[in-house]
Amino acid sequence: MEMYLEDKGLVDVSQVKDFALTLTASFSDDISKAKALYHFVRDQISHSADINENLVTRSASEVLKYRHGICFAKSILLAALCRAVGIPAGFGYQKLILDDEKFPWLVLHGYVFVYLESKWIKLDPRGNKEGVNAEFSLDDPKMAFEVRSELGEEDDNVIHAYPVDTVVDCLIKNKTRNDLWGNLPSEF
Repeated sequence: MEMYLEDKGLVDVSQVKDFALTLTASFSDDISKAKALYHFVRDQISHSADINENLVTRSASEVLKYRHGICFAKSILLAALCRAVGIPAGFGYQKLILDDEKFPWLVLHGYVFVYLESKWIKLDPRGNKEGVNAEFSLDDPKMAFEVRSELGEEDDNVIHAYPVDTVVDCLIKNKTRNDLWGNLPSEF
């Protein structure tokens, strides 16, 4: 379980720890802490595409500083915040069609696993908007997007301790969201 608490690379836990502790100071249990952290990232950190922001944020501290990121970056922030308060967190990925009409090809979508009540739960901090409604749930995951297996979409359902290499490479190599959009990874 230690690897799901690590401060490593883009998951720079130590850089967001004070913020996480302040945000959760009034809560005594892990469920309440995780819920507060989830709602903060989902609702207070914008998805870069929703606000037409071209800057690519990568590490948890960058996402917190600039208050936006794509799904991968928002997931990195949520995992780091959870780890900062002692809640194990990992990364999961779905393979989804980017946009049925404009971009009809499969790309990865990132989300977070957190360990609560002796089980791993899925949390999708993408950010809600029309047609997207992710929620905090200890039971059935309430993800931003439903997987449409008939279209080749899938969920890998693997808990990664660190973002997969294709995601890290994509975030690091692309300087703008416009560049990144054309180079989103499609494989787990």
